[in-house]
Amino acid sequence: MTGEIEEAAPRRQKVQAAEVGTDILKGLADLAPATSLSRLAEHVGMPASKVHRYLQALIASGFAEQDAATNHYGLGPAALFVGLAAIGRLDVVKVTAPALVELRDRVNETCFLAVWGNHGPTVVHVEQAVRAVTLVTQVGSVLPLLGSSTGLVFNAFLPNAETAALRVAERAQPGAPDEATLAAMTESLRHRHIQHIHGLLMAGVNALSAPLFAAGGRLAGVLTVVGAEPGFTAAPEGEAARTLLDTARQISLRMGGDFPAS
Repeated sequence: MTGEIEEAAPRRQKVQAAEVGTDILKGLADLAPATSLSRLAEHVGMPASKVHRYLQALIASGFAEQDAATNHYGLGPAALFVGLAAIGRLDVVKVTAPALVELRDRVNETCFLAVWGNHGPTVVHVEQAVRAVTLVTQVGSVLPLLGSSTGLVFNAFLPNAETAALRVAERAQPGAPDEATLAAMTESLRHRHIQHIHGLLMAGVNALSAPLFAAGGRLAGVLTVVGAEPGFTAAPEGEAARTLLDTARQISLRMGGDFPAS
């Protein structure tokens, strides 16, 4: 029992430190674009010396920065990146939700939106069809990068730095595509903007996926249609594929992205 208490104490300290750091980040956001140490300390209700210690750690990690001329503090590039990423994800979900319902009704198959999460392609919105394939389309599900049509789209259109670690890990697994096969699939996907999979993630389950682009050509998410054989063949030249591409194009244009015509 004593050992468990001793182990729990450092964990509590780490949680408390994270909470303090978060409170200071929120304070910097509330007082943006910049604020003095004394004003920030008063705003978060902490001693200035304590706030200063945390600010130094936040500066070192890029979440805060100090103006050399005024000595005032503000949010750093890392915090801005996280904020923009969060906004971007909210935007893509908001824009995609009604289009996903329409897509589901048009193809009569389960459709979902995935975004890039901390652990890879993550399902964030699902519209189930009557012939619902629920095992791989639950909100919060994390899909493989190389073993799903959704993941392959992320692999093709995200910057290499974001996908490299996960790709290396999955390449070591049985059944993963070899380098030449993956390169050919990626080239085709970048040209056609649609990925079809037949029973790769789950036997008898087929899928079609297409990218969603935001301003600047940034990949905002991936739209996927999934269904079971024999009703859904996921033909890359079929009606469902054309409908998916049309929907992806409309969503991308609404988000300021450029989706090439087929």
